[in-house]
Amino acid sequence: MEKIQYELEIPVHASPNMLYQYISSPSNLQEWFADKVNARGKVFSFVWEGTEELADLITKKSGERIRWKWQESEGDESFFEIKIQVDPLTKDVSLIITDFAEDEDEVEEAKQLWENQIDELKHTIGA
Repeated sequence: MEKIQYELEIPVHASPNMLYQYISSPSNLQEWFADKVNARGKVFSFVWEGTEELADLITKKSGERIRWKWQESEGDESFFEIKIQVDPLTKDVSLIITDFAEDEDEVEEAKQLWENQIDELKHTIGA
């Protein structure tokens, strides 16, 4: 079944360098994204409420973006990416989240989940 790609843009009042630390390092991801995060090479382990999900790091561009692919979704084109975008004129900083959902009904729920996670990140960094 074809998954549905969606994107969210969430403004964050923080420096791109600081944000990058929080989206790329396991210890910082653990502060806002998952209960526990470990990385062994390019394999990241994310734990929520005792359930472990494994994701392969696909792309990492320092200061700009990080992209993973869930190991359980090997047979499709899905991934999830957190990208830092800086407006060239206003210098406003936003996080662009790209992710996939199983169906239309799941898209809104998934977006809400990301918004809650990013709110947690903002709270963590005081943005």
